[in-house]
Order: sequence, then structure tokens, then C-alpha cells
Amino acid sequence: MALCGAARILPLALSLAAVAAVSRARGPPSALWPGQGCSALGRCCSGRDPTCAARGPPRCFCDQACGVLRDCCADYARACPAVSCIVAEWTGWSRCAEPCQVSYRVRRRHILQEPRNGGAPCPHLEERAGCVEFWSQQGVECQQSLFPALITTGSYGKKREKRGISKEQEIVGYCVQFRLGPIPGSCRQVRAPHARWMKYLAQGHMVCVRCEWPAQDARSQRCYGDGARARGNQLLLWQAAGHPQCRGTWERLGQLPDCSCPEVHSLVFI
Repeated sequence: MALCGAARILPLALSLAAVAAVSRARGPPSALWPGQGCSALGRCCSGRDPTCAARGPPRCFCDQACGVLRDCCADYARACPAVSCIVAEWTGWSRCAEPCQVSYRVRRRHILQEPRNGGAPCPHLEERAGCVEFWSQQGVECQQSLFPALITTGSYGKKREKRGISKEQEIVGYCVQFRLGPIPGSCRQVRAPHARWMKYLAQGHMVCVRCEWPAQDARSQRCYGDGARARGNQLLLWQAAGHPQCRGTWERLGQLPDCSCPEVHSLVFI
């Protein structure tokens, strides 16, 4: 019986010894055979690419999916580092696409470096914002026939081009205070960075809206929709430029030489 047991154990012991010898020959898991690995392959591939495999055994991969599937070559992180997308700075805002009407302006940026090996993807490359230009492309002043009052963030007033205006006219302006009525939920659903100001509109809040060139009418020196002719507690209409779903009513409180509201409640007529 003892002899038979020994006969069965001997082949098993020989097999285990052979496996141990092979493991020692292969070295630790992080070791590479000569000519093996991503550096030797000379490729780093996107997605899952069955052809992007280095020699084995064991067979290992140099594609983007190997990190999830855990079959990367030991030198993958060194040979195929993640490279994130890099984009240029924004260009300046363009002119309004269409003069003499509610339209939009555009700014763009371009890709300087494409992402590789699972790096961060590129952000959006174009932004649009509402605008109105009161001059045609031929330099003729447009007729003001816009309704309701069109408004946007006060920072736009600092950037828009003031063409054909003398220095004296450029500094002439006034501020109108309004109390906001109900605000539609659509005003808080816009996520574009240039439209964040709409999230701060709330019923009952007071806002300051500045009237300045070129939004002022050449004859009356007033901005359309400023409520100068409103009677008593008459409710007037406003609309966010470029976002027609964000619109509501407000009550005119009075006119001041300068605006003194917080920045998030400082707007301009356009």
C-alpha cells in the first residue's frame, strides 16, 4: 500500500517542481522578457485592439482597454502615458450674426493637442451668446422696433463695441431699477458659462439695468423697453437676449444716474 501511494505522489511532485521552475524563469509579474512589452511593440492603441498585443507568454496588451481588463504589459504606464486634450484660449466674441435683430455672437477655440491613451477628452470648442447690433454691415443705424426689453449681464456692456460714438456720447447713460415678477424655470436650466447670470434672477429681487450706447435710440437718447412711459405699477416685459424662453415681467421703480446693485443683479439693455 505504501508503495502504491508513493507512486501516485511522485508524478504530482514532479509537476509542481516543473511549474516552479517555469515561474522562476519568467521572473516576477512585473518583469519583461527581452523583446516583450509596449516599448518593444512600439505602439499605443485606443479602445480595445486585439492586434495591439506584445509577444508572450504571457500575452499582454498596449491598448486603452487593457487597464480595465487588467492585461496591460508591465511597461504600459511608462511607454503609453495618458495625454489629456489641450485647447487654445477663446477667441474674442464675433459680431452679431444678423444686424438689426435679436441674433447671436460666437467665440471659438481650437485643439492644440489631441487626447491619447485615455487622457481627458477635449471640452466644447464653440460658445454662442445672444446679442443685438443697432448698426447694419453698411454702417447705417437700425430702426429700433424690438419688444420686449432685451437684457443681458452687465459685463457684456463693458465689452461690446461702441462704433460711431463721440467721447461725450459714450459716457452718457442712466440706470433703471426694476422689481422682478415671477421667473420661469427655464432661466435656471441654461448651463452655458455666459448665461449663469440668469440663475440669480428671483421674484421680488431688485435689478439695475443700465442704458448706454449703442442701445440708446439716437433721437430720444433712451433704451427701448426702459419703461419711461409706464403708468403707476404697470408691469413691463423683459427677455434675456439669446434665450427667448427666459422672459418675464418687472415693475419699474425709478431712474438713477448710476447703478448700485450687486454684480449678479447688474444688467444692461441691448
